[in-house]
Amino acid sequence: MYRQLVDSNDKAVQRGISRQELDPESRYYGGTIDPSTGIAWVNHTTGTPTDMCYWGAALANPDSIYYRDEELLNRLLLASEYVLRNQHTDGSISPGWTNYHSPPDTAFVVVGYAQLYQLLQQQDWEPMQPVLNNIRLFLERTIPVMLTGGCHTPNHRWVLCAALGFLHQLFDLEEAVQRAEQWLAEGMDITPDGEWTERSNGIYSAVSDIMLIHAARLLNRPELLEPVRLNLRMMVYLVHPTGEIVTDYSGRQDLGSVHDLSPYYLPYAILARLDGDSVFAGMADWAGESLKDPGVCSVNALVRLLLEPELQQARKVRNELPDHYEIILNGQFMREGYLEQMESAGHHGQISHSRMHTDFGAPVARIRSGLTSVTVMTEVPSFFALRHGDVRLLAVQLASYFNPGYVPMQQMTRLSSGYLLTGEQKKGYYSPIPADQLPDTAKTATSPWYLLPHQSRTVTHEQTFRVQTEVLQSESGWTLDLSGAEPEQIMMQLSFVFGAEGELSHGDLLETDEGHYLWKGGALRYTCGEDWIELTGGELGHLAVTVREAKLPDNCKVVLVNFLTPFHKTIHIALSPSLTLKR
Repeated sequence: MYRQLVDSNDKAVQRGISRQELDPESRYYGGTIDPSTGIAWVNHTTGTPTDMCYWGAALANPDSIYYRDEELLNRLLLASEYVLRNQHTDGSISPGWTNYHSPPDTAFVVVGYAQLYQLLQQQDWEPMQPVLNNIRLFLERTIPVMLTGGCHTPNHRWVLCAALGFLHQLFDLEEAVQRAEQWLAEGMDITPDGEWTERSNGIYSAVSDIMLIHAARLLNRPELLEPVRLNLRMMVYLVHPTGEIVTDYSGRQDLGSVHDLSPYYLPYAILARLDGDSVFAGMADWAGESLKDPGVCSVNALVRLLLEPELQQARKVRNELPDHYEIILNGQFMREGYLEQMESAGHHGQISHSRMHTDFGAPVARIRSGLTSVTVMTEVPSFFALRHGDVRLLAVQLASYFNPGYVPMQQMTRLSSGYLLTGEQKKGYYSPIPADQLPDTAKTATSPWYLLPHQSRTVTHEQTFRVQTEVLQSESGWTLDLSGAEPEQIMMQLSFVFGAEGELSHGDLLETDEGHYLWKGGALRYTCGEDWIELTGGELGHLAVTVREAKLPDNCKVVLVNFLTPFHKTIHIALSPSLTLKR
C-alpha cells in the first residue's frame, strides 16, 4: 500500500507540474490550473493546495524520485506565494464552486495545510524555510475566521473542529479549543447504528470520520472516536461486492453516483491500528485497493502515513469481511419521536442555505449474497436497488401525478421473506383568509399575494394518497408487489434505472424522444457481460413519457411502466445463475 501511494503521488506530482502557471504576467502565476474550469483555485479538492501536498510529500520522502528536488521546491514556493495572494483579507478562501469567503472551506484547507506544514517542518532542510514561512503565515491568517466563522451543513462542524485543533497545536491557541467546544456542545448527529445526518456514504460520512479522528487527538477528546467507530462498523454493510459504495439514499450530491471506498482508507487504517480491530483492518485493505492517488489536500493519505510511519506497516491480522448478510439499519431508531420534537425547536422547519435532513435515521435494509447486493430504502425517490455480478439496477422509483413527482416510502416493516414499505401523501386547498386577519394592503388597489397571511387559511377538500410495496425475496430473485387505491385515475409511473453499460433485450418496448423506454409487456432482459436479470410485469396504461417534478437520470437506460389508480402491480425480477465471489 505504501509503495503504491508513493508511486501514485509521484505521478500526481508530474500532472501538477504540467498544470502550473509560470507566466509572471498571468493572474494565476504560481497556481495550478484546474483543467475543468481553466482557473487556479485555492481549495482542498481541485485547488493548488492539493498539488502542494503531492509536491511536499514527494520532497520530504526519500522513497520518492522527487526527494529534495530543487526545481520542485521552487515550484512549491511559487504555489505557496499564489495561495497567499489569493487568501482574503479576513483570512478565508473562496473555493470557486460556491460558498464565498467560506469558513468551512477554509477549514478543509487548514486541515491539509497544517499536516503538510508539520511534515515539511521535520525535514531540517534550510532551502525549505521560505515555503514553511508562507504556509505558516497562511495558517496564522486563518485564525480570525476559524474563531468566528460558521457553517452550512452538519459535517462542516467537525471539519471546523479539526482545523481548530490543528491551529491550537501549531500556535498554542486556547481560544481555538474554546471555539471547538462550542461546536462539540451541539452533540453528535449520528444514530446508534452509525448513520450521520447527511446519509452521504460516498462523501461526507468519511469526512466526518477523519475530521473527528483529528479532533479527538488534537483536542484530547478520545470520546469523539466512538461515533466514528459506529459509522465504520455500519459501512461494512454498505459496500457492493465490487467495492462501490451504496449511495442510493444519500441526502447530498453523491446520491445515486458511483463512489468507492478510498475516502475511508485513513479512518479504517488509523482505528484498525488503534483498536487492533481485524474487521477495520480488512476494510482498510479493501479501501486501499481503490486508492488511485493519495487524495485531496485535507485527506492526503501519503502525508498522513509519513507523519505516522507506523501506519505504513502491513497489518498482521485481517478478518474476512461478511459477504452473506441481511440487516436493517436504523430499524430500532425512534425517528418519529425526534420528528415530533421539531415544532418545539422553534425554527418552523425553515433553514437557510442548507436543509433540515428530516430523512435522518430512516430505515434501510441491506441484503448480500455473494455477488448479489440489494438495498431497500425509505424517504428517497428510489425504494429498491440491486447489483448482480456486473448487472446494475440502480433504482426502482414510483412517481405519480397526485403530488407531482416521486412518491417516497416512509415506513419499513420486516416480513418473513422481505419488507413492507408504505408511503402517504396529502394535498388540499386553502380557504379565504378571515377578514379580521387581512393586511391593510388588501383594501388598496394593489394587494400582493406575498403580503397575505397564508398561515391563516384553513384546508378544504384534502385528499390522501397511500401506496404500499412488498419487496419479497423468491427462489429465482425478487418480487415487487405495489398497490394503491384512492383517489382514482391518478397517473402512475414506475421507473427502472439500469446502468448504461448493459443491454436491454426482449420485452415490448417503445422508445421515447428522450431515449427512455415505455415497457408495454413481455419478459424484459437486461444483460451485462455474462450476467443478467429478467423482469416481467410491463404495462402501458397511459402514454405520459415522464411525470412532472420526477426527473429521470441522464447516462442511464431507463424503462418505464405506466398505470392508473387503483392498481395492484406485480414485478418479478429473476436473476441469472449464482455467481462466484471473486474477492
